[in-house]
Amino acid sequence: MRFVDTHCHIHEAAYLEQLRTETKKRYQKAGSPSADDMIFNAKAVDVDRMICVGTTLEDSEVAVDFVKSRPNTWATIGIHPHEAKDYVGNEKLLKRFAALAKKPKVVGVGECGLDYYYNHSMKEDQEAILRFQIELALEHDLPMVFHVRDAFEDFWPIFDSYKGIRGIIHSFTATKKELDQILDRGLYVGLNGIMTFTTSKEQIEAAKAVPISKMVLETDAPFLTPTPYRGTICEPKHTRVTAEFLAELRGEPLDQLADRTTENAESVFGLR
Repeated sequence: MRFVDTHCHIHEAAYLEQLRTETKKRYQKAGSPSADDMIFNAKAVDVDRMICVGTTLEDSEVAVDFVKSRPNTWATIGIHPHEAKDYVGNEKLLKRFAALAKKPKVVGVGECGLDYYYNHSMKEDQEAILRFQIELALEHDLPMVFHVRDAFEDFWPIFDSYKGIRGIIHSFTATKKELDQILDRGLYVGLNGIMTFTTSKEQIEAAKAVPISKMVLETDAPFLTPTPYRGTICEPKHTRVTAEFLAELRGEPLDQLADRTTENAESVFGLR
């Protein structure tokens, strides 16, 4: 069996001193584990490929540099909705960000989207930066990694105003209603450790309803550590823990779930 972690932030573990993100704090609190050790740990349990996801310009540059010399790792470049306020109207930074789309081993744009749970950036700024990234992805024919929290009502009109967007709704935690909206638009659904500890019956029922042809696995490492490892740092190796939980939940053989989600990851990101 082979698994793909389609969404992690382990690149930040290798560049802690130059970054200013919440992820950095999580790694430091855990004693600054080695990114290469995490890759080794993942491969030991058949998680042999990882997508390192950017959340700011600086973080995306780090992700691109990190994967350059590491086999079976790729990068996406993204500006998280929390950070949108720092980029609106800053043509210099946006031009620098856009240039990353042409870098080797860049396989997607995101993590980007809308987050109304925290509202760290104004809704108008979030929309502007989301549209910028959608247009960049379409220009370079790249898939997208979307972060949508408490914001689907505003997200879909933006999404539907473009043609040809493809990609993943990352860290799916919504209901069957939102799942149907996602599937109607041909997007993939990213499931992670949240499913192992959520108390929401609606979320569990939606996870059971995701067609295996549209499911990908992820960790969001170092966040969202699955049960029974809560209280420790999340690593790409935990992709398998989530896969085992989902296989039992859905009544599917683990090897079948591994094969199909790996094929889906290869398809959406063009992995070779």
